Amino acid sequence: MIRRYCILCGDRSEGLFDLCRACHGDLPVVPSACPHCALPLPSELSCGRCLQNPPPYEACIAPFHYRFPIDELLKAAKFRQNLHYASHLGRILAVELRCRGYERPDCLIPVPLHRWRLFRRGYNQALELARDISQQLEIPIDWKICRRIRNTPPQAGLSAQERRRNLRAAFRVDGAIPYRHVAIVDDVITTGQTVAELAQALHKAGVERVDVWAFARATPDLTYPNLPQTARSVR
Repeated sequence: MIRRYCILCGDRSEGLFDLCRACHGDLPVVPSACPHCALPLPSELSCGRCLQNPPPYEACIAPFHYRFPIDELLKAAKFRQNLHYASHLGRILAVELRCRGYERPDCLIPVPLHRWRLFRRGYNQALELARDISQQLEIPIDWKICRRIRNTPPQAGLSAQERRRNLRAAFRVDGAIPYRHVAIVDDVITTGQTVAELAQALHKAGVERVDVWAFARATPDLTYPNLPQTARSVR
């Protein structure tokens, strides 16, 4: 029998995930959020921004806060070649989707990387997340129908207006799209501008409904308590 160990603390892990029971229970879950943009809120009602200016996607599910240890796990998967982290997180997200309820899409579309960024990194972390979601929920992936045609600078550090300009016309859908309903898969939602731009491209290609599934939701306008000095970093 193969022994499995927690990727956070090194203790024995059980079940579907390589996380021990304690670390899995400590993941920063978002208990309630705006159903349209996944912004954490005291209730499941739509936020004021979505009421005034609805996003171009129908629903957004992002079950975790983008803070420790989620942020470190996603960075390790994205920038440090730890692809097995993306696999674990994809399985966790699939379980959360089942628990929270979702409208079943015709396919999953991971947010594409520009070919040069894909060449340098060697993989697309959104696609790696989508693989395990696809397997767990038995929903096919289409990672070829959409392309990122502009090699945009990283979004980190840009204002909301700069993010919009940065991503304008960044995506293209190749050919006639055969899906009525799709779910975009990404690792983390910050302002939502990336998935909004991709959703607009999909709607222009004929998709009727676009949902967004992400592992975490960043809330840069909120201040969280400082982490204790004893917090352990991701292995």
